[in-house]
Amino acid sequence: MQLRYQTDGGIGTLANLGLIVLQTDETIEHEMVQLMKRPGVALYHSRIPMPPQVSSETLAKMEEDLPAAAELFPISLDFDVIGYGCTSAAAVIGPEGVARAIHRVWPDALVAEPISAAIAACRALGARRIGFVTPYVAEVSAKMRAMLEDNGCAIVGFGSFKEGDDRRVARITEGSILAAIETVSGQGDCDAVFVACTNLRVAGIVEEAEARIGRPVLSSNLALAWQMLTLAGLDPSRPGLGRLFNGS
Repeated sequence: MQLRYQTDGGIGTLANLGLIVLQTDETIEHEMVQLMKRPGVALYHSRIPMPPQVSSETLAKMEEDLPAAAELFPISLDFDVIGYGCTSAAAVIGPEGVARAIHRVWPDALVAEPISAAIAACRALGARRIGFVTPYVAEVSAKMRAMLEDNGCAIVGFGSFKEGDDRRVARITEGSILAAIETVSGQGDCDAVFVACTNLRVAGIVEEAEARIGRPVLSSNLALAWQMLTLAGLDPSRPGLGRLFNGS
């Protein structure tokens, strides 16, 4: 027998959000669920090819692969915001290049990526002097540092794990990240510490880190989630996720 059914507006009654995730990323999807889960908000993921070795060349290659990754989102939906989950590639390709590639497929969607999101988050928090933590090799860290400085963020403390293999970055422990935040915070009188890379696990330790250093702590995933929710016209506030999500 044929069964009767009814239809509704789907999961994303408030917003449909898309997230393009690196093939090598093991962290961002887990953290984004924690950061963005709200009734009426639907978050859809697509993957983009990325070899384990992080370099300017492998990061730049993703610009040509972005449209194909964006095409894999459900075509029946109108997306409010599409995020690209790679901080270092956003710095190499440039925010305009990221938006241009995604708009080839979804011309009406707003576009977010972690480096611009971090800059916007610093401005929202009034943070101008930044402690900067990365997992990257020197050339990649330098490109990101230049973009932050060009947008008004003075880097007063810096440290890197100097790891070029994204598979190992995903295995860096929360304890190691917490220690790095404390070390970099102690290098200068900073207003906030920014931990770059969507593959580093920060969401679970952000409040402990802020308590230890007495300053806001940002990460790529925290900033990207905050910006995507904000661009979608939603209130990002939620307890337990640090000062950015507390609005203070």
